[in-house]
Formats: sequence, structure tokens, C-alpha cells
Amino acid sequence: MNKRIKKLSDFVNYEIWRVSESEVTHAKFSFYNILKTVILAVRRFTSDRIMNKASALTYSTLLSIVPLLAIVFAIARGFGFDNMMEEQVRSGLGSQEVATETILSFVDSYLKQTKSGVFVGVGLVMLLWTVVNLTANIELTFNNIWQVKKQRTLYRKITDYFSMFLLLPILIVVSGGLTIFMSTMIKSMEGFAVLAPFLKFLVRLIPFALTWGMFTALYVFIPNTKVRLKNALISGIIVGTAYQAFQFLYISGQISVTKYNAIYGSFAAIPLFLLWLQISWTICLFGVELTYAGQNIKNFNFEKDTKNISRRYRDFLSILIMSLICKRFENGDKPYTAEEISSEHKIPIRLTHHILNQLQDINLIHELVEDTKSESIMYLPSMDINKINVALLLDRIDTKGSEDFKVDKDEKFNNQWNALIESRDLFARRNSEILVKDL
Repeated sequence: MNKRIKKLSDFVNYEIWRVSESEVTHAKFSFYNILKTVILAVRRFTSDRIMNKASALTYSTLLSIVPLLAIVFAIARGFGFDNMMEEQVRSGLGSQEVATETILSFVDSYLKQTKSGVFVGVGLVMLLWTVVNLTANIELTFNNIWQVKKQRTLYRKITDYFSMFLLLPILIVVSGGLTIFMSTMIKSMEGFAVLAPFLKFLVRLIPFALTWGMFTALYVFIPNTKVRLKNALISGIIVGTAYQAFQFLYISGQISVTKYNAIYGSFAAIPLFLLWLQISWTICLFGVELTYAGQNIKNFNFEKDTKNISRRYRDFLSILIMSLICKRFENGDKPYTAEEISSEHKIPIRLTHHILNQLQDINLIHELVEDTKSESIMYLPSMDINKINVALLLDRIDTKGSEDFKVDKDEKFNNQWNALIESRDLFARRNSEILVKDL
């Protein structure tokens, strides 16, 4: 039994990441990809400390929920459907009746003060800043999971965020109207034995579909990077279904907390609301991890081997990739992309990107973007290919970086330093005539 468990553990943690598409059937490879996506999402869920990120977003949401709803309700009142908006909010927070009533009363006070002219100037700026700050925190969390370092500009934050706030009440009202329309259709078609059950199923599916759409939109538009709709939709459906199941279990669990309410009274609404927010954000952020894993699963093939690669093999791949780029340039063919190098020569894509970045750092290649729409990055030599020999390439790799330390290489350890320099000079003399384009 122990041997079987160890074999399964080795396969999940190591062997499955080394399987290529040509080695197994298409169905088995697809199954392996699904399994790797789940494993990677769970692994990164732990390593990225998603529970801590969910706690931070819970705190930000608690501070911002009243100003956020105040802006949404103000827009809704401008269009004349604030009552329907209130019904949708009550429905969305159905498991938090006491908290919902408290929040709506605060929102109403906010709007009354704004209307009477008391809430102006600094107060309005703080209102807008609180809402923008919440959305910026959500974007920052999503970007950290996607390993995106570049944030949206301030102008894009203002335009993108407030466009979303403007569309949000309209979408909520449309969804509410769709639900009412479908319910009316069911009543008018109860006599149709075939269609009535199908329409009832559609009405029951509407909350799920809206939740799927909400999570999918979050996963596509919030990160400041290109997210494929397919991956976001799959994650949105999975996470949306889990969220609806959590809502059902949470509402059912409210029955068992009567003693808790008896002890804490109305104060019980606060910890229960915080718990609901914490779990909701945890579910949402797991969906971000799932989307990232699904879109970048190829980057993690041969992950352990890539981290533990020998210096000799890294130098070999550097020479190989440099020679491929130079040959393409000499023949006048279309330059390589990282994906082409990886797929044609079975080099892990993550390692390919790392070596290409290293070759750019030592000024031997540079990027070329062929089409801004496709964002396809190709690579060209940065100097005369008749001067790029093996000795030059390895010398630039070896000397890239700082050597400004206090070790006494001039006197006390001069023999060791000279031994290294002489061996490198001997290697350089032997390989100075070997051009990488001729390999």
C-alpha cells in the first residue's frame, strides 16, 4: 500500500508534468491537463496565501460597501429603477437579512445627505476614493495571482471603474426583468405539459447563469493582462456553481445559529456577515487561480527539472536557441517566437522564456512585435551573426552580473582566480572560430 501511495505521489508531483502530447492519446493528454490544472490551482492557492488575500479584501469590502452601493443606487435613481435595485440587493444578500437592512439604511442616509447638500467637497472625494480604492485592491490581488507587475494607469482606473459602476445597475435591472418575464411566461404556459417544465428549469437556472456571467466578467476584465474567454468561462461556471451551493448551505445553516443570535443579539449579524464575505472572496480568488492555471499550464511542464537544471545543460540550451535564431536570420526566414522554439525542439516554455530573457540581457538578441493585435513576439540577433561565436556567447553569460566583492583575488586567492581565467582563455581560443550559426 505504501509503495502504491508513493508511486501515485511521484506521478502527481513529478511524472505527470513530463508527459508530452505525442506520448499518449489525445483523450488521456486532455485528462492529464485537467488534472494538472486542478493540482496547480490548489498548490498555488496555498503558496499565494489566498486566505490572507481574501481577509484583506473582506476588510476593504466592509469599509467600501456602503459608499459603493450609494454610487450604484444614485445611478439607479437617475434611471428611475431604484426600487428594483433594492429588491435585487436584498435577493443577492438574502442570507444576510439583518446586515442587509443595516447597509441599506446607511446607503439611504448617504444619499439623503448628498441630496440636501451637506455631503459635499471632501466628503464626496472620500466617497469616490473609497470605491476606487476597493476596486484597485481587487485588481492588485488579481494581478498578483497572474504575476502581472504593471498596473492600470490612473486615467484607465477612473474610466474603467466608473464605466463598470454605470453599467452595473443596468445589468442588475435587466437580469431582474428577465426573471420576472420568465416567471410570467411560465404562468401563461402552465397548460403546455412539454414546455412548462423546461421553462421552470430555465427560471431556476437564471441565478446560476447570472453568477457564472459575473465571475466570468471579473476574471476577464479585472486583471491587467489578456485572459482567454474559454478559461475564464470554465472557471466562472465552476466557481459560480460553488458560490450558489455555498449560499444554499449558508442560508440552511442560519437555522442552527439561533443560540448564537440569542447570546449576541443583533450584534451577531456582524461576524456572520464577515464570515460570508470571507468565504465568498475565497471562492472568488480560487477561481482566479483556476483561470491562471488553465491558461498557463504549459509553463509548468518539467517544472522541477527546470528549477534543478545543471549549468552545463543551461549553457547547451543557450547555444542551441542562439544558433536557431541566427540560422533563421541568415536564411531570411520568419523569426522564431518562444512558442515555436519550445514546441519544435521540446524545450519547456518556461525555460525557453528564461533563456531568451538572458540572451536579451547580454545584448545578443532583441524582441520584435510583428502585429500589435496578436502581440506575437519574435526574436532577432542584435549584432552581426558572423561575430557571434560560442566563446563570445558563454563569456557574456559568465560575466553578466556583479563581481564587486571583497574577496582578495589579487593577492591571497590570486592562484584560484588565475586558474579560472586561464581555463576560460584556453576554451575561448579553441572555440573563437566556431560560429553559432554554423552549428
